[in-house]
Formats: sequence, C-alpha cells, structure tokens
Amino acid sequence: MDFKKTKYGRFMNNRVPSDKRYQPTEYEHAANCATHAVWIIPSILGSSFLYFLSDDHWETIMAWIYGFGLSGLFTTSTVFHTVSWKKSHLRTVEQRVHMCDRIAIYFFIAASYAPWLNLRELGPWAWHMRWMVWIMACVGTLYIFLFHERYKIIEFIFYTAMAAVPALVILSMHDRDGLFELAIGGAFYSLGTVFFKSDGLIPFAHAIWHLFVAMGAGTHYYAIWRYLYTPGSGQVKTSR
Repeated sequence: MDFKKTKYGRFMNNRVPSDKRYQPTEYEHAANCATHAVWIIPSILGSSFLYFLSDDHWETIMAWIYGFGLSGLFTTSTVFHTVSWKKSHLRTVEQRVHMCDRIAIYFFIAASYAPWLNLRELGPWAWHMRWMVWIMACVGTLYIFLFHERYKIIEFIFYTAMAAVPALVILSMHDRDGLFELAIGGAFYSLGTVFFKSDGLIPFAHAIWHLFVAMGAGTHYYAIWRYLYTPGSGQVKTSR
C-alpha cells in the first residue's frame, strides 16, 4: 500500500481509516521500539528488588505476579514493534505477536492491581475483585482471539473499563497512603491515550504514548515499593 508523506516527511505518514492499521515511518518504528525496550531491564531489576524486600510468602507471590506483568508488558511491546518494523515476509508472525502485545496489556493491568488487592486491608468488595480482575483479563484475551483489530473502539473501552473498575475497590482502603501516587499514575495513562489515538496527526504519537505508559508504570511502581514493601511502611495484610 502506498502511503504519501505528510509535511513532516520521514517523521509521520498520513492518517489511515479506522479499520486500517497506521504504518509508521522508519523513524517512528525506531522510536516505538526504543521507548519500551529501554525499560525491560529496569522492570526486571525493580521486580527483583521487590522480591528481596518481601517479608512473607504473599509479598513474594505478589512481587512475582507484578514483576511478570510489568516486564512482560515492555518485552512484548518491544518484540511486536521490532517484528512490525522488520517484518518483510513475517506478516503472520507479526499478527500473532500483535495479539500477544494486546493480551499483555490486560494482564499488566491485573498484575498492577494485585499487590494492592492482596496486601492492603480493603472494603467488602476486595475479596471479589481479587479474582474478578483476572476474569476480566481472561475475557479480554478471549476477545482478542475472536475479534482482534475488528472493533478497535470496543477494545479501547475494555481496556479503560478494566483499568477503572478495580480502582473503585482501591478507594475503599482504610490506609490511604499511596492513593495520591496511584491517581498520578492513572493520570499519566489517561493523558497518554490522547496520543494513542493520534497516529498520523502527531509525529511519533505512539512513541509518546509509550513514554506516558512508562511514567504511569514508574509512578505505580514507586507507590508499591514505598507503601507496600518498604520496611516500616505499615501495610496491613488482608485476611484470607
């Protein structure tokens, strides 16, 4: 398919219809890869740090779950954008990796909530949300397998709903420490969606979205480290 260059030349191609996938320029491809690849090692190291700070088996389990979700997000994103950049004849592989990239987002959201839902004393709905968040991730995964790239607005709504619904339970925390950081991280993700939907309108829009994701994830990591794993933070484990 022939994409005419915009006035930004090598920095952005023309916008495409909603039922088509935007084709980044070479520079945008490189930026898309770099802006998430750079966080793979820090996410693994940060997750390992939480593991070594764990005081009991539940903190250890949550560190593993959160760590896999965090590092998995940056890794699958980087692999997808690399394959997409160098795909040549790998169109089927690109499709499969793209699906993995989308699925990783669902499980990253669930993994990001897991420490708060399991290591903090919450309101009466907390017990249900501990498993509901994973049910939502599985439903999202099924949706990807059945309708990948067919109804993009519905997929976007699914991601937004999954990110917002568990937050209502988090607000029931008796200990409010960390709530400000959680809100700031959520604001980064929300602002980033403006760029997520701006390919062909703003040069490097997707790479900018990646940076907002990194800032949101970094803020939430800080909150988990500071208020759930730092010695003397005073977290209260939920009863089981």
